[in-house]
Amino acid sequence: MNTTNPVVIEATPGQSYADITREFEAPVEAVFRAHADPELFRAWIGPRGYETRLTHWDFRTGGGYRFEQGEADGETYGFRGVFHTVRENEVIIQTFEYEGAPDAVSLDVIRFEALPDGRSRLVDHTVFPTIEVLDMMMAQGMERGMNEGYEKLDELLAAER
Repeated sequence: MNTTNPVVIEATPGQSYADITREFEAPVEAVFRAHADPELFRAWIGPRGYETRLTHWDFRTGGGYRFEQGEADGETYGFRGVFHTVRENEVIIQTFEYEGAPDAVSLDVIRFEALPDGRSRLVDHTVFPTIEVLDMMMAQGMERGMNEGYEKLDELLAAER
């Protein structure tokens, strides 16, 4: 599926944060549900070609998560975090840690915005502990993972219409 809504990642040189924006051809409620429902989340998170397995899922304020993504060659990558704040159809504030870079925990403030005609926008302000961690995440494929993950989310949302 070709997407018409690119992921926009803005990282200011010399700063350890990135602002990520992506629009969807679906209402806020559907996009938020795809972040909350473990089976939907598992189906779209991450780049194509990886199988995602949730090992922990407690989607609520004060809850947490852990998942693994595996490649066809058997290599597996683990990710985990906590949900600081969850407000339905409005905001998710969470931490994110790639287990291959322990202690490099980022903080994501993910806002869900309604747009006209049943569309929506996701706005994610991600703060990394250092500029070097942001650079490492970008070098290790963060943009590819987000682009392909949101393309898969588009496909899931289109199938629900």
